[in-house]
Amino acid sequence: MKQTVVVAMSGGVDSSVTAILLKNQGYNVIGITMRLYSPDDPLEEANLVGGCCSLDSVNDARRVCESLDIPFYAVNYKEEFERLVIDYFQREYEKGRTPNPCIACNIHMKYDLLLKKALDLGADYLATGHYVRRWYHEEKKRYVLARAVDEKKDQSYVLYNLTQEQLKHTLFPLGDFEKTRVREMAKEFGLTVHNKPDSQEICFIPNDDYKQFIEKRSNKVIKEGYFYDTKGREIGRHKGIPYYTIGQRKGLGLALGYPAYVVDIIPDKNIVIIGSNEDVFDKGLLAEELNWISIPGIEIGEELEVEVKIRSAAKPSKAKIKKLKDNQVQVIFQKPERAVTPGQAVTFYDNEGLVIGGGVIESRIR
Repeated sequence: MKQTVVVAMSGGVDSSVTAILLKNQGYNVIGITMRLYSPDDPLEEANLVGGCCSLDSVNDARRVCESLDIPFYAVNYKEEFERLVIDYFQREYEKGRTPNPCIACNIHMKYDLLLKKALDLGADYLATGHYVRRWYHEEKKRYVLARAVDEKKDQSYVLYNLTQEQLKHTLFPLGDFEKTRVREMAKEFGLTVHNKPDSQEICFIPNDDYKQFIEKRSNKVIKEGYFYDTKGREIGRHKGIPYYTIGQRKGLGLALGYPAYVVDIIPDKNIVIIGSNEDVFDKGLLAEELNWISIPGIEIGEELEVEVKIRSAAKPSKAKIKKLKDNQVQVIFQKPERAVTPGQAVTFYDNEGLVIGGGVIESRIR
């Protein structure tokens, strides 16, 4: 009996090739796209054209499914997306933290709501076009994630939060392919989306201007405050906490005679600390909201030597992690890391590229 898989269709090349590969492997394939936009809402104009869940992407996904002769559904999750992703995005920036809405979307939308929808439809799996590898590890007796073959496209960093139950019902067919090969296959299969550009910007932010987006949505007045240098001296006025993130250089409006960077944000005092590039480097961090994948967890006081990533595009670096208390670990880098950013994710790997787990950066260790 054929197994059924629901493919999360974005209208792009990756999810389209995912659907074809699974159909060719003998699965019953169903395509589903999440509709997260509202055409009459001026705040969501970005979702009409270009985003990964935009109106034109929904239409592209429908056309791909028609060409493959597979069922297609569009599910409206606008309310849930607003509450679980956009509101979170706004709150984090207002608190002086830098959110990762793509991770929030994965956690809440794809691998919770959409996976539940897939199982409700009687499917065995949900599949996505993420570049990551997943299998059941007989020795560990656990499902594991590993970095993709295409290291430049690897997306394991944003999937550290998957649970064993979610991994049991999830497929990632593209993890063994280079992105160039995926585009070649799309062209060979006759897909009109074979040369469609990858989505780069946050899908719900018009023109990638998240600051204006926050201003429009916020019920609070974004108050100006003061820049201070690392010695505690006032050196200028800033536009408001949500406008800045750790490591930022552009848009500060300061002429200090040296390259200036945001090195810290103190939201309760409405202060942004400015320093040199050297001041942006930290020796470690504290992470919370942890999830473990290749292991069931570590005990309080236990240390592990790992590789870590503190942003998606970063190369893994060596570090030691130590559990300090329930759901909190200390991470000490072998070499200082640049722009450790509270609110972002940190993902842990072993020396074979398996995802050990990860968490949310709570604070920096200077």
